[in-house]
Amino acid sequence: MSKFQLYPAIDLRGGKCVRLFQGDYAQETVYGDSPVDMAKKFVEAGAEWIHMVDLDGAKDGVRINDKVVIEAARLPVNVQVGGGIRTREDVEHYLSNGVSRVIIGSLAIRNPELVVSFIEEFGADRIVIGIDAKDGMAATEGWIETSGQSAQDVARFFAEKGAELFIYTDIATDGTLAGPNIDANKALVGSGEAGVIVSGGIGSLEDIKNVKQAAADSSIAGVIIGKALYENRFTLEEALSC
Repeated sequence: MSKFQLYPAIDLRGGKCVRLFQGDYAQETVYGDSPVDMAKKFVEAGAEWIHMVDLDGAKDGVRINDKVVIEAARLPVNVQVGGGIRTREDVEHYLSNGVSRVIIGSLAIRNPELVVSFIEEFGADRIVIGIDAKDGMAATEGWIETSGQSAQDVARFFAEKGAELFIYTDIATDGTLAGPNIDANKALVGSGEAGVIVSGGIGSLEDIKNVKQAAADSSIAGVIIGKALYENRFTLEEALSC
């Protein structure tokens, strides 16, 4: 598994940089009119990766903020993106325009065999399976609906099909700054070859240190940091030097 990685997050809605509270579109805070300028700040701070989510796309099921994502991907940084990716053409659109990895969420629940074909065609290093969970059950459509499958069952299926990387978001902690659900992340794929990126709840440098410590003897491969950066709980430079 590659080295532990930090992913500063940029969530896109209406072309702006926003954050939601527990995935609730009615509880939105706008943090900037230019997501690309935000990406530049992250690059200047030393980011190797940026995590971007098209919230409009996740909700409506089509690419909406893709031009902004592709513009950010032209910076000297790796970009992974999720939200509104529903077809092979969506995947190819991003990967052929400089995006390093695409994150497949709702589609992985609704049409898993299609997503397996993406892994086979584009490579497991470029397809990330995003699993968002409410009470351990996988949620879809921008967290609006809950599926009847457990997060662990979804992860186990894709790991057996060759998936190498997962993003696990505990919706209950997302945007709360109350600390991540480390145990759920460690349990997602067990001790297999796949890695898990922790998403949701990071509120302090101590939280990051705890995730890194857990990564030493588990499948945890990285952590996504969002609201804490925008609320100035700490700087990205500080997070990277943890």
